Amino acid sequence: MYLGLDLGTSELKALLLAGDHRIVGVARAPLTVDRPHPLWSEQAPAQWWQALEAVMAELRTTHAKALSQVRAIGLSGQMHGATLLDAVGEVLRPAILWNDGRSGAQCEALTLAVPRLGEIAGNLAMPGFTAPKLLWVREHEPEVFARVARVLLPKDWLRFMLSGEAVSEMSDAAGTLWLDVGARDWSDELLAATGLTRDHMPRLVEGSEVSALLKPELAARWGLREGVKIAGGAGDNAASAVGMGLVEPGQGFVSLGTSGVVFVSTDRFLPNPAQAMHAFCHALPRRWHQMSVMLSAASAVSWAAKTFKFADEAALLEAAASVALADRARCPLFLPYLSGERSPHNNPNAQGVLFGLTHAHGPAEIAYAVVEGVSFGLRDGFDTLRLPADMPLREVALVGGGARSVWWGQLLADIFQVPLTLYAGSETGGALGAARLAWLADGGAVAEVCTLPPVKQTLEPSTEGADGHRTRHARFQVLYMALRDQFR
Repeated sequence: MYLGLDLGTSELKALLLAGDHRIVGVARAPLTVDRPHPLWSEQAPAQWWQALEAVMAELRTTHAKALSQVRAIGLSGQMHGATLLDAVGEVLRPAILWNDGRSGAQCEALTLAVPRLGEIAGNLAMPGFTAPKLLWVREHEPEVFARVARVLLPKDWLRFMLSGEAVSEMSDAAGTLWLDVGARDWSDELLAATGLTRDHMPRLVEGSEVSALLKPELAARWGLREGVKIAGGAGDNAASAVGMGLVEPGQGFVSLGTSGVVFVSTDRFLPNPAQAMHAFCHALPRRWHQMSVMLSAASAVSWAAKTFKFADEAALLEAAASVALADRARCPLFLPYLSGERSPHNNPNAQGVLFGLTHAHGPAEIAYAVVEGVSFGLRDGFDTLRLPADMPLREVALVGGGARSVWWGQLLADIFQVPLTLYAGSETGGALGAARLAWLADGGAVAEVCTLPPVKQTLEPSTEGADGHRTRHARFQVLYMALRDQFR
């Protein structure tokens, strides 16, 4: 039995996986985000631990026998968060999260300080990444910065609490801007640019390696055996790929979660920072991945459902689907940049826009515009991927909460003009991937562990309406360029 723990932004999920690939049990605990100032996004790490205690207590009540058979734990979670510890391991301030946008000026300073940043880290400096957050703390909270002894990513803080060991792994560390992503090691040059050294960093392992052992007192409290291994784990998207079995070069997915992600596995380091495409290490040795990220995907649909008084997101999607193909051309256009944007614009100041409203437009047309705008943003990210000729795109899965809408999935397939595959169990992504990494750390083989789930449906792109999608996508891109300077 293997336990996967996935520390998301809105919830912590625990999943029990049996050695025959059966998901035995799942428990969830909600999390909240604090936004004390514009652009800020923070969470108290104590809330993460409370959530972990809650899910473990639930699993002990509902699946005590399975818990007693757990051999290893895997961790996945939200990337980029800055969790700052002092010399005795106490948290110094709330963690600054991945969707925090306060460090724009620090990104510019870091880019000037290290001209080779994109070459080493495989990414542009963006406010979401960890390193600019530390520059912001050094400038605005110098008394806190002076006491920083260790910087941990969110899931790695959980590991620290579980084991007493400060360890990270390659896929999550690649999102800090401190890692030499090609070499899979900390970069002294990048650390020095933020006033830090290797002493501030956790030890590095591969995601499928043993990183530490669970504390005996926690094992006793939760009903686990002593000596449970803790795998290196993965950042959330790399963990989702492992959970879906998408670990070979050219395999990827589109994720319709809070944020939107286009992800493809590679067998080499292929950076394209000029278009804000991310090049990260994968969770397995000698694997990397390319990834584009838009900051508001399903969250934009949630915002629109609430703002325009739909009963819920499903009702909004139903209304959007009611707009006939012939009527889509007269719908408004929607720029989905409610929290700024990463790929391909790297613009924390970008904002959402509904353009072209008339008296003829009602809730259905607005609903369609919002879903279409998110889909166009994902297409822009998809176009930043650069795979070499000897590494063709083999398959693209559709995952995340938004994937429950087959209509939206078909719209994406039509806009991307590539087939999208819906796999069974895709909603378990990160937690399942974490459990699989625990299995690998316990001696499992990749071919045995990282299997593809059963196919539920393949959405083939339709040529009907393709010209209309291209025309509206071009207008969408022109609209952003026309407004870009106004967002400041």
